[in-house]
Amino acid sequence: MSLPPSPDPSTLQHALAQIKAGHFTQVLPVLEPYAAGRNDQAKILYAFCLAGTGRHAQAATLLCEVATRNPTSLHPVQDLSEVMAALDRRVEATATCRAALERTPHDARIHETLGSLLVQQGQLDDAVEILGQASALRPNSTLARNLLAMALTERGNMDDALAHLHETARDHPRHAGTLSNIGTILTGMGQLEDALDHFRRAITLRPEDAQIRLNHSVALLKAGLYAHGWQEHEWRFNLPGHTTLPPARLMPTLGANTDIRGRRVLITQEEGLGDTLMYLRYIKPLSDRGAITHLWVPQTLADLCRRVVGVHTVQVGGAVPDYDWHCPFISLPRVFAATPDAWGTPPPYLRADSLKIRELARFLPDNGRLNVGLVWGGDPRPTMIAPNVVDRRRSLNLRELAPLSHVAGINLISLQKGHYAQQMMDPPEDMVLYDPTDELHTMDDTAALIMSLDVVVSVDTSVVHLAGALGKPVLMMDRYDNCWRWLQGRTDTPWYPTLHIIRQSTPRRWTDVIERVAHTLGVMAEKRSPKAGGPSQP
Repeated sequence: MSLPPSPDPSTLQHALAQIKAGHFTQVLPVLEPYAAGRNDQAKILYAFCLAGTGRHAQAATLLCEVATRNPTSLHPVQDLSEVMAALDRRVEATATCRAALERTPHDARIHETLGSLLVQQGQLDDAVEILGQASALRPNSTLARNLLAMALTERGNMDDALAHLHETARDHPRHAGTLSNIGTILTGMGQLEDALDHFRRAITLRPEDAQIRLNHSVALLKAGLYAHGWQEHEWRFNLPGHTTLPPARLMPTLGANTDIRGRRVLITQEEGLGDTLMYLRYIKPLSDRGAITHLWVPQTLADLCRRVVGVHTVQVGGAVPDYDWHCPFISLPRVFAATPDAWGTPPPYLRADSLKIRELARFLPDNGRLNVGLVWGGDPRPTMIAPNVVDRRRSLNLRELAPLSHVAGINLISLQKGHYAQQMMDPPEDMVLYDPTDELHTMDDTAALIMSLDVVVSVDTSVVHLAGALGKPVLMMDRYDNCWRWLQGRTDTPWYPTLHIIRQSTPRRWTDVIERVAHTLGVMAEKRSPKAGGPSQP
């Protein structure tokens, strides 16, 4: 009996591209003739299609067959997990991993992949159990032990995670990844001196590791060591997805006598909207030095950007324009770090549209109470692993905000858009939540509505930056392992003078944060009320 023919490499390449696009059903018959052959790549891709069409047991059988022949390589379920995560279809990868474990229950590689998938889905107790089994099966595996520490960290057990990693570091003192992960957890806990020491040791071992250098930059920035931190943060360009523009034309750091008059600077969106809103403060200083500023931004920011002082051109979509230098928004603080404009233009450096302000004000209640804008969730970005995990830490459920319903003298106004807005279909009992969000189509619309509010209460997301840049009062509900930009141990921030930080005292627990927000709003409402001598709302 003859074996099936080997597939042409171009066939496999095309099949992989289609699989990454989620076209499992279409590719399945193309690969089926090769499933019984000797080409492992064809078998793996065929198994991916089986997993993507719900045939998890068959997929697991093929993947385990390939993995058994290659016991020292990564298990192919790892590749499956990455493909499915990028499609936000982790459930299929998880089911296939569980089926694979039934066939080869002692393969620690499957435990590692399954544990990582469970962390990504927030199933942290199961993840800790599965990764504990992986560590027991491969006690010398730094991967299993680091993944277990990650799961413990996400569950809020940071001390346990650190103890686990310190033990791993004693057994593997030259494993840079372990030292870096210790530094990352310590950064989240605010133990910055110790964190920086671990990063320095990791960098000594792997000086060209871009992820370690980027993690190091976060610790530096959180410690307020800006000059070094901004420079170190440029290591992100060595990771995929930050810019495709040529490194040689990246804007240099400005010195005292750098002449940029007449230079066209292309300033590009890189990550979240919040970063862009935060760094728009540097456009005027660029313009004041004679640069021609060309902003390339998403549609939702375009109108807002056009009113920033110093903007020459705002582009949405299209081809790369002519420029002398390019500069992602996130690199602007590095460009100005050695100048008197290191902090950029102070807020308010954004302006809302005056006509929109008047139009949108009519959607707010006019009853003399404090109008409070409310945002409880960010952008989950489910196809991106790290941002999705961080979003679970910073966002909360609307029902957790029930105590705000009982604060006298306030109106709660939803500013929530996107995924978390669905929770308004099931609000806390007794919560009256005004919802003008159908009128908010861009960040420019949101800015106009914010101008008629008294205060914005939000988790750490783009609306915080928008309100802060407009000079409006903000109460930010912050996660325990806070972002670097809010520094450590502070309730204020040099970036936005009108912002007040209310941070978790215990990882992953919002109860005390919400209690403090409710108290603060109550005090603000009491000061505003006529009986306290404050002005009534017109």
